[in-house]
Amino acid sequence: MCVEVDLAPGLPLMQLVGLADASGREARERLRSALRNSGFGVPQTRVVANLAPADLPKHGAGFDLPLALALLVASAQLPQQQLQGIWAIGELALDGRLLPVQGVLALAAAAAQAGAKALVLPQANAVEAHLVEALPVWPADCLATAVRGLCGAGPWSALPPAPPEPSLPPLPDLAAVSGQRHGRRSLELAAAGGHHLLLIGPPGCGKTLLARCLPGLLPPLTRPQALLASQIHSLAGLRPAGSGLLQAPPLRMPHHGCSAAALVGGGCAPRPGEVSLAHHGVLFLDELAEFKPAVLDQLRQPLEQGEILLARAQRVLHLPARVQLVAATNPCPCGWWGDPQGGCRCGEQRRRQYWSRLSGPLLDRIALQVVLSSAQAEPLQPLPVEAANESSAQVAERVQLARERMAARNPGGAANGALDFEQLRPLLQLSQDAQSWWRQLPPGLGLSSRAQAAVFTVARTAADLEASARIDVRHLAEALSYRGLDRSVAAP
Repeated sequence: MCVEVDLAPGLPLMQLVGLADASGREARERLRSALRNSGFGVPQTRVVANLAPADLPKHGAGFDLPLALALLVASAQLPQQQLQGIWAIGELALDGRLLPVQGVLALAAAAAQAGAKALVLPQANAVEAHLVEALPVWPADCLATAVRGLCGAGPWSALPPAPPEPSLPPLPDLAAVSGQRHGRRSLELAAAGGHHLLLIGPPGCGKTLLARCLPGLLPPLTRPQALLASQIHSLAGLRPAGSGLLQAPPLRMPHHGCSAAALVGGGCAPRPGEVSLAHHGVLFLDELAEFKPAVLDQLRQPLEQGEILLARAQRVLHLPARVQLVAATNPCPCGWWGDPQGGCRCGEQRRRQYWSRLSGPLLDRIALQVVLSSAQAEPLQPLPVEAANESSAQVAERVQLARERMAARNPGGAANGALDFEQLRPLLQLSQDAQSWWRQLPPGLGLSSRAQAAVFTVARTAADLEASARIDVRHLAEALSYRGLDRSVAAP
């Protein structure tokens, strides 16, 4: 984007064009006060300021500083050559101070990619922008400091100390899960291979607890992943000014009443949705069948392609959405269908209606479909006892080793679940027994081509957890056991 200012004969008036929103249009009053209180002259003539490109809507008060600098150049109070190759962002207070704005990390990354000479910005945003190592950052606490720094007449403001990272609620430990060995195993497979996971079971069987344990099993973010995830959170205003990079995979848990725009992004002023905010992390949809079907079906493309394409009348937005979906739902409205310890009060028609909210194409994209029961949970003890189950740290070690094997073998070092079948096909390496066993199965097994590909992908992950170069019969059989949803729950 570019800011242009022109001075023309006429009554003192500032006109701002270029589709700025209300906060941008109010910049006219902030500019007058900030310039006067910073010791600069306010041109007593007609001023026309243009935010180019003119057909792209502009949002926020971050254009205040670029407008002020352009106005000083137009009124011969700042040499034009001092702004060659310089990017700037910042909101002006009435006394000339520079206030922090949102989205600085994303802007700094764009400036570095465009070959900018430096970025002038509020002092409070300097630590955040400094994370982009290829870009010089020039922080200023006020407009006067910025002008002196550009002219070489004074020093730039010092980098402020990084604020402490906001404390996040601790993740539950897998050792706290009572029983549910099948669910724990599926969680390990999901973490190791990056597979989508659906947990189905009656109330209180541990679905939500299992799902919330998943982020604690995932490897830490690499620097490129952390940089992109932090940019998205910065754009959404979820990171305090000056925050560092995200270190742990993000976990997003939207309510089942959220809209399609809240889930996948969009709105009048397009912004990232929950799927993009969970990029390189976990998207947990609790009570999956309570989401609106039209909202859930918006997930089909992101789950398969790793990005969201938002088509608008004037432009197309590409939002990153490489997420790992974890969902939990009851098997029926009352929650007790098929459970030996509960009596289901729902008839077949109500149960079919309940499951019809989940479309077949969406379920087909979920590689691990796990049916739990209350009988699989162990009784809780009233007093603390030594945990008999493995902790999250123990499982995370195996997950990390499996990811390292995938990184050494897979294209781009991606996890198995992030590859399409054509990329993974040459890497499957089935043993002779596994090939014979697969040929003896009924043709297709009633599964779609996508579901059969998911079986091989999960089997590859099971083999990687065992450090096995070849997929054996036990790996295929285990992977196939996670595709029995239609027979166990959704069927009459």
